Amino acid sequence: MDDARGRIVYTSDFVPPDVARAWFDEVRDAVAWEAQRRRMYDREVDVPRLVGHFRLAPEAAHLPEAIRAATRQVIAATGVAFTSVGLNFYRDGRDSVAPHNDHLDEIAPGRPIALLSLGATRRMTIRAKAAPRRAFHLDLAAGSLLVMSYETQLHYTHG
Repeated sequence: MDDARGRIVYTSDFVPPDVARAWFDEVRDAVAWEAQRRRMYDREVDVPRLVGHFRLAPEAAHLPEAIRAATRQVIAATGVAFTSVGLNFYRDGRDSVAPHNDHLDEIAPGRPIALLSLGATRRMTIRAKAAPRRAFHLDLAAGSLLVMSYETQLHYTHG
């Protein structure tokens, strides 16, 4: 998709399956995953996935090598010097993420977001916020890369 309301590019074979599996195994075992709780509908609920986060800086000695390698490859492909990595670990088919747009105050204006999928194939739905509320579905396979422009966060939700 590429129009005035945003650009979305999906590359199904960004990294080979064996590389995706090796990176997945390393990240799964190396990250201190967090279970979070959020306020929803006047009550606090468990977030149905585990999360992790890293700032990308040359002195970040604690950064797993798989994240360093993946970051180098994503930066080379996109030409964007990303400054952080957010991680979602979906433990099984019950874990999920609700439709949302990313927080624009956390993204440098004009910068895209990139989603590198390493685990089992998961379906993502991207839906326009305004009429016509068209939606499309992408099955994010291991080794795939999805890049969404800054503008997509203004006009679409994903989840």
